[in-house]
Amino acid sequence: MTAPGEAVPGSGPARTADALRSHPRPEDLRGTPLIIDTDIGGDADDALAAAARCTGDLKLVLTGDESRGQRARFARHLLDLMGRSDVLTVAGAELAPTPYLVVEELIPPTVPAQGTDVVGAVLDVLAAVPGPVRWVGMAPLSNLARVVTEAPEAATRLRVTQMGGALRYRNPESAEHNIRLDVTAAGRVLDAVAAGRLHTPGFVASEVTFTPQIEVTADTPLYAWLTASDAPAWASLLCAHLDAWFSRFYPGSMQHDALTLSAALDLPFVDSDRIRIAMDDIGRTTASDDGAMLRWSVAAEYDAFMRWLTTTLTGQAASALEHGQGSRGKRQSRTTSTY
Repeated sequence: MTAPGEAVPGSGPARTADALRSHPRPEDLRGTPLIIDTDIGGDADDALAAAARCTGDLKLVLTGDESRGQRARFARHLLDLMGRSDVLTVAGAELAPTPYLVVEELIPPTVPAQGTDVVGAVLDVLAAVPGPVRWVGMAPLSNLARVVTEAPEAATRLRVTQMGGALRYRNPESAEHNIRLDVTAAGRVLDAVAAGRLHTPGFVASEVTFTPQIEVTADTPLYAWLTASDAPAWASLLCAHLDAWFSRFYPGSMQHDALTLSAALDLPFVDSDRIRIAMDDIGRTTASDDGAMLRWSVAAEYDAFMRWLTTTLTGQAASALEHGQGSRGKRQSRTTSTY
């Protein structure tokens, strides 16, 4: 006899219960503290993403792929202009000398060097609340690997959404940018996931983010709003950042990191599936039965996402700005970009 509340084995309810156990319902993380880990100051998508989440739940900004603390100083300047001087900014891992820094001339000399205690800052955020904390990774995984290694008890409470990786990278001889810059750190994070020391993270991969359908250029309405004479000071800073990126690297900024942010906020733009992912010695990621179980992006609603980003940053209805057309999941041919 089946006990009360149990389903008959093999029945529809039993199969549903099995599916729920293997694919548990996601936690409701609304309102939980948010940590952003970013290589802000290169491609302007990091700065646009950070500006889109200067709300009360943002508690900490860490910087990765640092260059003498310049990224952290720029983040501090942007947050101050947006009225968030309460958000701590910490300069994190410095990797090999990076060419992807364009904001040196945009940082006032009055902005001091920021602290460097990444793990301590994360522990302080965790100490202030009893439950999980969201981590939005927009940089190489160096800082996350430090937390996983040096404070494993803290890592179990992090709910990570990371921009990075690719199953169909446009250069098959290379790994995606955020993985490639610190393959060792990425390996440590995947090992922690496989060992159950880090909650199943979500990865928003390059094959979903690398598309002109989420690109900001000098011709897009969002850029026009940022250049307006009555735009706030932080918007003018973002515009100058975009201009520096356009002139020194590429004439557009694909919003890889803001799309990743939207997934961390559980907004309905990124579709993901649970896939086991393995990584080779140079950081290339593949689906493999021997890999760590991740939530991996498979498609995105680009039009809806860009309307959300535009509305969030401008405070105006995106339709009034007449943003260009887009659609789900189309690929494109441009080959120049960081990610």
